[in-house]
Formats: sequence, C-alpha cells, structure tokens
Amino acid sequence: MRVRTHNDINQWLKFFLTGIIETAKNGVETFDGIMQLQRTIDDKLKNIGNRSGDAYKIVEYLYNQPIIDAQRVSNITGKSLRPVYAMLSLLEELGIIQEITGGQRGRLYIFSDYVELFKTIKNHKQ
Repeated sequence: MRVRTHNDINQWLKFFLTGIIETAKNGVETFDGIMQLQRTIDDKLKNIGNRSGDAYKIVEYLYNQPIIDAQRVSNITGKSLRPVYAMLSLLEELGIIQEITGGQRGRLYIFSDYVELFKTIKNHKQ
C-alpha cells in the first residue's frame, strides 16, 4: 500500500526479496531433511538381503507418492500379493511406512517421515 501512496518502491522490493529469501531457506531446509531421510533409509535397507532391490523401488515411488497400497506395490515390483504383503510388513517393521487405515482389507500405508518433513517446514513458517 505504501508503494502506491508514497511511491516507495524500495519498501516493496525489500518485502519481495524477504519473501524470496524465506522461500529459499525453506527449500534448503526441506532438501536437507530429505537427504538425511534418504541416508537413514539406506542404512535400514542395506541389511535386508535380496529384498533390498524391491524395497528401493518402493521407497523411490514413495518420494513421489507418499501413500501406497498393496496393489500399487505389486505393480511396482511385479510380485504377487503374498510377497508384497511380506515386503510391506518388513517396511513397516523398519519404520519406513506406517499403516493408516486400521482395517484388514484395502490397507493404505504412508511414508510418514517424509510427509512430516513438509509439515515441520510449514509449522516453522507459522
């Protein structure tokens, strides 16, 4: 408003640049959190033997779509549902995903640590 009433373009530029700086800081903070999460997950997956290939495929998918179900895991890995449920159980035991529906059928799993990164950043801003 001051720009309009007092022709104070410098104040507007300061306001605009402050917004850019804050956005950049949040982006760096989020990126650092994602990198740290990746290292943590790598540590968890490196000792699961021959299942690690499928586990990494699933985790890679979760970075793009943090909620997943057994059918999607089956599509990603090319495995039938029996080994898929075993893999989901393993990922749950490792603390990588969390079941969120509480049901016996149609279960959904969330990549909660990843989602929390974005909630934390958002809460810092408020």
